[in-house]
Amino acid sequence: MTARDVFLPVAAQPSVDALVDMSRQAEERGYGRVWLPETWGRDAVTTLTSIAERTEEVGIGTSLLNVYSRSPALLGQTAATLQEVSDGRFRAGIGPSGPIVIEAWHGVEFDRPLKRTREAVEIVKLVLSGEAVEYDGDVFSLSGFRLRCDPPEPAPGVDAGGLGPKSVELAGRFADGWHALLLTPEGLRDRLEDFERGCSLGDGDLDDKRVTLSLPCCALADRERARELARQHLAFYVGGMGTFYRDALARQGYEETADEISARWASGEKDAAVAAIGDDLLDSLAAAGTPEECRERIETFEAIDGVDAVSVSFPRAADRAVIDATMDALAP
Repeated sequence: MTARDVFLPVAAQPSVDALVDMSRQAEERGYGRVWLPETWGRDAVTTLTSIAERTEEVGIGTSLLNVYSRSPALLGQTAATLQEVSDGRFRAGIGPSGPIVIEAWHGVEFDRPLKRTREAVEIVKLVLSGEAVEYDGDVFSLSGFRLRCDPPEPAPGVDAGGLGPKSVELAGRFADGWHALLLTPEGLRDRLEDFERGCSLGDGDLDDKRVTLSLPCCALADRERARELARQHLAFYVGGMGTFYRDALARQGYEETADEISARWASGEKDAAVAAIGDDLLDSLAAAGTPEECRERIETFEAIDGVDAVSVSFPRAADRAVIDATMDALAP
């Protein structure tokens, strides 16, 4: 059975307490896990520690920590610590992010993202094993690092994010799972083939790996407001967050639309960028509308073979009332 998770808001929230309250609400409503992104607001590690201490059953996870702003050894220490404070409820999601975040915000060269992600995944898993880490890679070389505390038992899963065929294949080959986003049902099936191929190349067991889809959701009695909030969210990512999301949309057969959104956004015509997302595309990328419509739409994604969890994520402009209403309407 496909699990249903919550992807906590990307947009700034008034306090850590607000994110804790959302996580407790998710726990009460029966969601399996809350995932927290790390962008330009509160750091994910401190916030997840607060969530872990003030919840009891709901899983917690990072989606995603980038592999440039922390060393792989520190990522491993962090995963071990969050697994400890959550009593075994943690799952690590890591990935390269993109040049806007890495170069403009962190001041680090966005160099060899696939190689860096692969090596980071391997090193984090070595750290979590509790053994001394001897690693000689193209990006990282480590010698003698070892946890001074007992390694977590069980070790948390280490997932990788990715949009393109090679990055998804990498997740299947080296990580314990894949975090997917901005994918239509057909686009998701295509990438699942890449994930399965990677798993075969790595001699892994597909049954032991986990695919989690982050799906923009907005379930309101006011159908048009819900759909407009979802359109705005999608336009921001395709038009305002670099080329990765635009390319992902183009790869799925929407190149003309992706180019129009990107061009309109770049020229300051944001309303036109939002309007370029037609109803069919909106319904292919999100669950937005009345609660009944959204439940039907999310079930379409959950029924795709190979998807283990769907995370209910929220539009960037969603306020707390919209978040609460959506979370309640789509509770498992």
